Amino acid sequence: MRSSLAPGIRLITSFSRDSWYRGFTLFMTFLFYTSYHLSRKPISIVKSELHRNCSNVLRPPNFNVTNNETWCDWPPFDQDNYQKLFGALDNSFLVTYAIGMFISGIFGERLPLRYYLSTGMVLSGFFTALFGLGFYWKIHSIWFYVFAQMMNGLVQTTGWPAVVTCVGNWFGKGKRGLIMGIWNSHTSVGNILGSLIAGMFVSSAWGLSFIVPGIIIAVTGILCFFFLVEKPEDVDCSPPQHHENPEQEPLLQDCCNTEEIFGSPSHGPVNGTVMPEPSGEEPEAISFMGALRIPGVVEFSLCLLFAKLVSYTFLYWLPLYIANVAHFEAKAAGDLSTLFDVGGILGGILAGVVSDYTGGRATTCYAMLIAAAPMLFLYNRVGQYGLGTTIGMLMLCGGLVNGPYALITTAVSADLGTHECLRGNSKALSTVTAIIDGTGSIGERRVILWGRVLCMSY
Repeated sequence: MRSSLAPGIRLITSFSRDSWYRGFTLFMTFLFYTSYHLSRKPISIVKSELHRNCSNVLRPPNFNVTNNETWCDWPPFDQDNYQKLFGALDNSFLVTYAIGMFISGIFGERLPLRYYLSTGMVLSGFFTALFGLGFYWKIHSIWFYVFAQMMNGLVQTTGWPAVVTCVGNWFGKGKRGLIMGIWNSHTSVGNILGSLIAGMFVSSAWGLSFIVPGIIIAVTGILCFFFLVEKPEDVDCSPPQHHENPEQEPLLQDCCNTEEIFGSPSHGPVNGTVMPEPSGEEPEAISFMGALRIPGVVEFSLCLLFAKLVSYTFLYWLPLYIANVAHFEAKAAGDLSTLFDVGGILGGILAGVVSDYTGGRATTCYAMLIAAAPMLFLYNRVGQYGLGTTIGMLMLCGGLVNGPYALITTAVSADLGTHECLRGNSKALSTVTAIIDGTGSIGERRVILWGRVLCMSY
């Protein structure tokens, strides 16, 4: 008598070859961008260690103290201008990131994604670890740390356009909001892991708070080189369906002229039908100005500018804010700040589900951002009145702020990058994603001002 197939094997064989490759690509790109955000987080954790009130710190025996309040600080952050120096570190990263993002998308369309992404991850690991080596090399020059931050900001721009393009190549419009909402939790997972890893070493040897994440992202970059599959066609899988009935796509309802985007009449619509690229012919990459002409790119870019401003204010300054207002130690403040990212995971998934069900990406973003505004004011008023209140408000604010942020940078970017005006050309995903995220990164620069306000207020 023939025995029945084992349940585990039945489960495995129930999925098609295409499904396995799609799941594998989703997991790998999740892992890649988790490591990107993991390597960005240490600076926010270490700030409260580089400058703190040393009068409350136990001094080593036979240690000569010239200043009771700054003896334990790390020069040059032991001076009264430490806020400006912290701002310079953040600014050096954010400026190069914002500028580099616009350029990165153009390169991402024209270079193999596997090479581009893996090289960026290895270089990011190097410059992240370089910052931490300043601890062991006893470097006290602000310019060393500014240089490390500038270069890290530049190479970090390789990540987002590349991973969104790769996922967009594998997944069609169907349940893109839900899939990418879950997938985009890599941002919050990376922030959480980065906080926990940096917090393990911040009080004993803060250099390891940078070196360990640097090693992690570099190793992940090597994995990318060996295992990333850029497009379904590379492994003989079926490409996804990017477009449904236009009546069911309110976000992309207004289609622009194909000629306006590509500047070439030879690929225009015939009898009102958008013609795809001839098979076997490599599609041309879209230009920067052509991407701006896609309906919705400018509008969502400006929306992300303000959403990212708030999100990155919390990313860079929340641990320091909690330490100053609630008087937690550096590690405890870093651990508590991860709750904002936990809320961000739930908010991103909720935004994806709602936008898929309603078909209104813009409406979903609008509703959540409108609700976020009063919640942020409320957190500032009551957030420090007890641990339970702090936990609840951080998760609520994280969900309302990072939900639209996640939706715009993933599902919306993929929708616009596969707009029907592009007649099936996938050579626009990276550029569109870079424009949207790059514009949002301009808002990150205002984080420096907000951080100074927080420090001076509390």
